[in-house]
Amino acid sequence: MSNNQKKGLDALLRPEDSILVLIDHQPFQFTNLNSHDPAVIINNVTGLSKAAKVFKVPTILTTVIEERGGLIIKQLQELFPDQKPINRTFINTWQDPAVTDIVAASGRKQLIIAGLWTEVCVAMPAIQAVAEGYDVFVVTDACGAVSKEAHDMAVRRMVQHGITPINWLAVASEWQRDWARTETAGQLASVLFENGGASGVALAWELQLLATPVPAEK
Repeated sequence: MSNNQKKGLDALLRPEDSILVLIDHQPFQFTNLNSHDPAVIINNVTGLSKAAKVFKVPTILTTVIEERGGLIIKQLQELFPDQKPINRTFINTWQDPAVTDIVAASGRKQLIIAGLWTEVCVAMPAIQAVAEGYDVFVVTDACGAVSKEAHDMAVRRMVQHGITPINWLAVASEWQRDWARTETAGQLASVLFENGGASGVALAWELQLLATPVPAEK
């Protein structure tokens, strides 16, 4: 197990120390995605990416042999229109210097990964990166595998190496940390409305109640 795990506040995500790597959200991988509803993965990785933009967290997009596996999904490319995904031949993203050089140059040590499939293209770079001293978080609800068992076993395996499983709403919440941070609170609320599911509905309801005048006593 990795010995670089943090404790207390140091274990929580900070936008200034985070970097996000999104791996292979491509058509070929979606065709054999059986651990989750593909619509859920698309929603969650889109919400995660929007949150990264809100908090100015650098985001790396990468594909594997895109000329055969397909281009990265439209939702992600539209969020980063000026960014060409790094197209790899390596199955393990962390063996491609085109990716690792960008991460190293950023100086950021909180590495957040999401991708398809969990048991292959997520687990391999996560396990290698944590051994190199990165504090690695895998956004499990923005990942998917060829079966539920494959996804669950991959997460268990990564935990054994000291990698932290987390969901995208938890990532966004740790980046925000305090609703008094008004420079990002409103933008994050918009992301929740669009991609937060029932959490976004509940937030809209709460804002409605806060905006509703209390009837005067007769």
